[in-house]
Amino acid sequence: MDHNNILAVVLAGGKSKRFGRDKSQVKLGGKILINHILTEIIDLYKDILIVTNEPIKFFNSNKISLTNDIKKDQGPLGGIFTAMKWVKENKKDYKWISTFPIDTPFFKKEHLSKFYKEVNLNESNLFFMKSKNMQHNIFGLWSMELFEKLKIALDKGDRKVELWANEIGVKTIDFEFENNKDPFFNINTEEDLESAKKILNND
Repeated sequence: MDHNNILAVVLAGGKSKRFGRDKSQVKLGGKILINHILTEIIDLYKDILIVTNEPIKFFNSNKISLTNDIKKDQGPLGGIFTAMKWVKENKKDYKWISTFPIDTPFFKKEHLSKFYKEVNLNESNLFFMKSKNMQHNIFGLWSMELFEKLKIALDKGDRKVELWANEIGVKTIDFEFENNKDPFFNINTEEDLESAKKILNND
């Protein structure tokens, strides 16, 4: 798969309600959470776009751009639409958008490589990662051809990624892993953060 056709998008516009503060700025293993995912993907793409609604810190790179949600309070779908609109407004050539969350510190570039290797772009305009019968909707590969459909859905008030994705047709790529090496372990609460620290210390 040609990475030059893909814009990497880190979705950092969530309100972190369950955590109580901005998760992207929480430290784990000596670096803030958003830098865990940026470290894994920074060398793979020409551009990385962070969609966020608050000022945030992250490591400096001329590859990284910031933009605010166009459609606020519409969850990840709004963030993805924002990224697609950014592509169009900045006259970029990207045909696909690859999306990442900010709260999965154990996800590695090797998992992304497996995902891309198993994706057949002729099968769908949308692909998600999946493990243990759970669909990971933020780890997605979205065709720019979905732009108009996404706009219509958001105008109607759709917010549920999985419902919308299943409606238009999504293909999933399955992952297997040992329980203590879950690349999709995400940090939603302070308790999750403590668990992540224990996982790191046991490595």
